[in-house]
Amino acid sequence: MLSEIQAKLLIVDDLPENLLALEALIKREDRIVYKALSADEALSLLLENEFALAILDVQMPGMNGFELAELMRGTEKTKSIPIVFVSAAGREMNYAFKGYESGAVDFLHKPLDIHAVKSKVSVFVDLYRQRKAMKHQVEALERSRHEQEALLKQLQATQNELEHAVRMRDDFMSIVSHEVRTPLNGLILETQLRKLHLAKDNTDAFTLEKLRAMVDRDERQIQSLIRLIEDMLDVSRIRTGKLSISPTHFDLAQLVTNLVENFSAQISAARSTVSIHAQQPVVGTWDEFRIEQVIANLLTNALRYGARGPIEVRVYSEDGQARVAIRDQGIGISEQNQKRIFQQFERVSAKHVIAGLGLGLFISEQIVTAHGGTISVDSEEGKGALFTVSLPL
Repeated sequence: MLSEIQAKLLIVDDLPENLLALEALIKREDRIVYKALSADEALSLLLENEFALAILDVQMPGMNGFELAELMRGTEKTKSIPIVFVSAAGREMNYAFKGYESGAVDFLHKPLDIHAVKSKVSVFVDLYRQRKAMKHQVEALERSRHEQEALLKQLQATQNELEHAVRMRDDFMSIVSHEVRTPLNGLILETQLRKLHLAKDNTDAFTLEKLRAMVDRDERQIQSLIRLIEDMLDVSRIRTGKLSISPTHFDLAQLVTNLVENFSAQISAARSTVSIHAQQPVVGTWDEFRIEQVIANLLTNALRYGARGPIEVRVYSEDGQARVAIRDQGIGISEQNQKRIFQQFERVSAKHVIAGLGLGLFISEQIVTAHGGTISVDSEEGKGALFTVSLPL
């Protein structure tokens, strides 16, 4: 409502009785009247307040009304305030013309016409309120525009995230189908080959030695499928906050040593070598199964990306932390890729696409974090990579 906008009025006259009389004419509940006995006093009020109207007496000692008006017009804060001059001089002195030259919007002669004063002040107050209301509307529209722009940016960001999520889902499904198909294809081919031998009554294909080889091949393919399923289940557990940690007291150096021995077949298949430095026991309380899972993931990556180079594994304690460091001499990881390899479904750049769901490092980091530890990488492209797991003792 316009009436809710309070208007401030300034009246300037060197005679107190004139100020009181004029105040009585124009004062209302929705207006505040400020009085000044001189131009200097008026200037102080003008700089401190926003006025809807200034009523200036022309003839004042020192700086007169015209001079005050010229100062007001030359000041940014006050140049838009409507000015009404009041004079007791006769009309023949042509003060009105000089007043309009000084920037006045109206001119009143004494003795004042009460009705004219009231109506003119009301007009200027109404104009002021309309300007203020319009300014508020413009500001509200501007705020609304900024809010809409911010909302649009947020919607665009959300859309980009959704599109990225859809791409990740599609990529993930493509990777999963490929990764699952590989061991399944092996099992299917083995089964078909055995059926063919059975159909031909070829018992030579089922000697004890050949059966052992068949079982070993089947077991490897089944273990591959189990690992894929377990990785996907772990991601689901992490998302729902249900990743279980069951701490026990054990020697980390011994666990890593045993794990490297169990990796002998994978190391041989990768045409690589692994040297382990774990001379001293490193005993602490962690989830043995989960920590073995982390080290196995890091060893698997070192073999995948190690370019058949030698791999070094160190287990030691330092600064109250148990540490496992795994260094390979492979393709390395660029600084840009280092920022994303711990995210879900992320793998090294397309020119080095290697088997896997891109979940190993994500799961490993979550497991280490759940133990209050950290996992870091130090690498340069083409110069290998060093992964270090730190766990509180």
